[in-house]
Amino acid sequence: MADSDLIVIGGGPGGYVAALRAAQLGMRVTLVERADLGGICLNWGCIPTKALLHTADLVRQIGSAAAFGIITPPPQLDLAQIVARSREVAARLQGGVRHLLKKAKVEVIEATACLAGPGRVTLSGQGERRAPHILLATGARARTLPGFEPDGRFLWSSREALQPDQIPRRLVVIGSGAIGIEFATLFHAFGSAVTVVEALDRLLPVEDAEISAVARTAFERQGILCHTGARVTGLVRGETAVEVLVETAGQSLRLAADRVIVAIGITGNIEQLGLDTTRARVEKGHIVTDGFGRTDQPGLYAIGDVAGPPWLAHKASHEGILCVEAIAGLPTLHPLDPRRIPGCTFCHPPVASVGLTEAAALAAGHRLRIGRFPFLANGKAIALGETEGLVKTLFDADSGELLGAHIIGAEAPELIQGFAVAQSLETTEAELIATVFPHPTLSEAMHEAVLAAFGRELHL
Repeated sequence: MADSDLIVIGGGPGGYVAALRAAQLGMRVTLVERADLGGICLNWGCIPTKALLHTADLVRQIGSAAAFGIITPPPQLDLAQIVARSREVAARLQGGVRHLLKKAKVEVIEATACLAGPGRVTLSGQGERRAPHILLATGARARTLPGFEPDGRFLWSSREALQPDQIPRRLVVIGSGAIGIEFATLFHAFGSAVTVVEALDRLLPVEDAEISAVARTAFERQGILCHTGARVTGLVRGETAVEVLVETAGQSLRLAADRVIVAIGITGNIEQLGLDTTRARVEKGHIVTDGFGRTDQPGLYAIGDVAGPPWLAHKASHEGILCVEAIAGLPTLHPLDPRRIPGCTFCHPPVASVGLTEAAALAAGHRLRIGRFPFLANGKAIALGETEGLVKTLFDADSGELLGAHIIGAEAPELIQGFAVAQSLETTEAELIATVFPHPTLSEAMHEAVLAAFGRELHL
């Protein structure tokens, strides 16, 4: 007999949300987590980094306070307290997740799980559990470069970077995706001399190329050194520091560093799950699924990072909800559309986007109407002293469909959801132009970027 209706393996933002939704739908749910509820995101990723990044924002604001008529002494950093606060934030939210699961009557088991055949899961030291539906939400881990494996001293993983024993005088960050750039701007605000090394031809390579260019200009203006089209070839260790060997544009560079962070992407946690006992397919380090999390093995599902990109917590949560609602047979379901999942990078200035980039839209054959509006012309941004950046909108010239929206500048991650809602509602430029945006707000730049795509901008 089945012990549960659904066994969820992994308690990150995909797994625990799926478990809660399944419980709402009346299922008997068992959640198995081998480490910390909330997963990497809550404990060693999204949440603690945002706590640290908020501290970095405060440091910047204090540093520019004189421009607002406030005279203060230079800020002094208490690194131990900064780190302790970030850990307290993570612990508080982990306790909240545990409370929600208990309230929903989800059985939580601390163990390592392995598939043991259709509908069967073995738990380390706790025997076997059975359920007609098994959901894999095991997440992912950081990829490493050969010879650059974290050593806890010179070479930091994100875990060491989140609880540093010191603020390095010189920091090299390898990789300029969201994780790498967030750490780069964080430690730069704390006083480190930061160099970013990226193998591709631009920073933030998943973003629109125009936004990437604006970001690079902003980072370099702050004093962050950036090398793109750069290949890391080796590491020379010294007694108290290291040198990162880099080839770029026909030059050989030796970048001296007190610490190095490797942030070159992630790979799914697919090992030792017992997938070889199933018909589930694995491609490029992730489990292949359809738009509802179903694998090729009946009764076996996968969501979140282990099921492939985009590797975002909110994608995992949404995917988990879709998956369990499909299991429950709810009507009018739409499969996951990765193009409608907003992405955010909490650097300085922050970056956010949803939908297609300009290059992707052109490659898909769209005729485009493109609108741009700089924060430099937005009243609220001027009042805040946050005039760097712009809003960019992409519309299909024939249908008026909003194909993509890209923001770099103040509060970009908070603003992007307006465009995400617009895409979900399948609005065209007509509805967006007719929408009244409040004044004075940063969101007015969004409206003006829509107007600009159709030659109707008013404040530019």
